[in-house]
Parts: sequence; structure tokens; C-alpha cells
Amino acid sequence: MNETHYKILFSGDLMPGASADDVKDALARLFKTDRTRVEQLFRGGRVALKSGLRSDEADRYLAVLQRAGAYARKEPDQLSLEPLTNDEQSGSGAPGGDEAQMTCPKCGYTQRHQSECSACGIIIDKFLARQAQLAQSVTPPTGSGEHSPYAPPQATVSAPMASQGELRVFTIQGRIGRLRYLAWSLAVMFAVAGLVGIASIVMAISSTAGLVLMALLGIGAIVVNIQIGAQRLHDIGVSAWLLLLNLVPVLGAFVPLLMIAIPGKTGPNRYGPPQPPNSFAVKLLSGLWLLLVLVGIVLAITVPTVSQHLSLAGD
Repeated sequence: MNETHYKILFSGDLMPGASADDVKDALARLFKTDRTRVEQLFRGGRVALKSGLRSDEADRYLAVLQRAGAYARKEPDQLSLEPLTNDEQSGSGAPGGDEAQMTCPKCGYTQRHQSECSACGIIIDKFLARQAQLAQSVTPPTGSGEHSPYAPPQATVSAPMASQGELRVFTIQGRIGRLRYLAWSLAVMFAVAGLVGIASIVMAISSTAGLVLMALLGIGAIVVNIQIGAQRLHDIGVSAWLLLLNLVPVLGAFVPLLMIAIPGKTGPNRYGPPQPPNSFAVKLLSGLWLLLVLVGIVLAITVPTVSQHLSLAGD
């Protein structure tokens, strides 16, 4: 007698007390996909997250989803024995009629036959080829039977996400905190100051070459500052497009202050895992940046007053 297999169905329902945003972020990490793909699971229709599972595998899969805050159900899997009914097709978002149906080999989503999965976004042919390569390279555990095509939930959804992100200056991807934002900004300022000195020497030799070098230096400084600013906004959890607020009169003057004042998210968000801990150099440079700002404020207040007193004394 054939062993009964089960499928995991999800309709967008949440566990009691769970937040929709937190659950979507958790599912994005579990399925190793982006937030946009996960949003499709919450459109009200039933979606088969996984099929062909044994009873114990289905129970473990449900436990993982419930810990993430998603309420799912386990039902006997009969997709391989008979076609979907019209109700099931409409519930999963697939069209009714006589069109051929298929089940995604990764997430179990049922749809009409096409090359890309509408739920998780994989290219099915490439995914199957990749799975075939992995099956050939992985040796089954001692004492186990033949390699099962149905990986347990621990292998497919509960793989741990990287606890810390990779630091890269010249990119808009990733996240950096407030101190690292200050430190990197100061490093860019020092680098620009040194290059401006070189450009001034070149300009003394050739005005044309000096102007070209100055223009390239200005463009490079703007690009690097945009990249650093984008990573700072990602750490807060908002889009880098908000950097365009710098172009708004009056309001743009407060944007850098908000980027320094607002703390980042402590855990992973839709832009990736948090940054590594701040090094001593980062703390030193950020402290120096704040010191320079304070010195500038003091000079801006005291220099005009001292100049006024000197002029009165001279009279």
C-alpha cells in the first residue's frame, strides 16, 4: 500500500498576535526570496507551499511556518492522482478550463504550464537542472534509503540567514549604521580634499586639464556619497529614493540630520542582514567628524564677535 503524502496549504492567514509585516519578512528569509514574491502569498487564494511530504515532514514544515507566524494547513496530497478541480484552480490563482496545470518543484505552487513560477519566481528548467547536479554531488546519509526528492523543511525553509551583512563602500546594496555613515563620509571628505589639492596643482600647469579633473572629482564624490547615503537609508528600512529629498528647498537641509539621528533596525530587514559591529577606526572617525562639526559651530559664533571687538579697539 502506498504511503499517504501531504501538502501544505496557505491562504494568507496569520497566527494569533502575529504582525503581517513581521510574518512577510520572516517568510522572505525562510524561502530565501524577496518581499515582492512573498506578497503574492497574501492575496487571499490558497497556495500549496509544499507538496509530496510524508506526515512527519509536513508536521515539521507546519511547525516552522507557525514559528514564523503564518497559519497553514496540512491536507492529503492528491495532485499526482487526479487533476485540480475548478475551485482549487481558482483558489490558487490558476485559470480554470482545460489548460495544462503544473506544480512548482520548489514551492509547490500550482499554476498553468509556463517556464517561470508565479509564486517564488524561479526558472523551472534551471532549478531542476541545479537540483539534479546537487543530487549527484551529495552522498546520502549512512543507513538511509535512496535519495528522496522531497527535502525536509530543515533543508528548504529553515536554513539560517547570514547574521551580518558584507561591507562594501562602492554600491547601493547593503546597510550601514549611523557611526559608520559618519566615518565613511569623513573618509570621503579627506580623500576629496587631497584630490582637490592635486587637481589645483594640475590646474596651475594646464587650466583645461585641471578643470576636467575637478569635474571628474566632483562627479565621483557625488556618486560615492549617494552610495553611502543609500546604505544608511536601507539600515533605517526605507528606500534610497528618499535621497531625492535633498533636492527639495529647506526640507533638504534636514535630511542629513535625520539620517544621523534615526537608528537602524536591529535585525534583518528587506534590504538584508544588519551591519557588522563598529570597529575602533569607525568609532574614532565618527567621533572626529562630530568634533569637527562642534569646532565649526564654535568658530562660526566666536570669530565674528572677536572681529567686531578688534575693529572697535582699532577705532
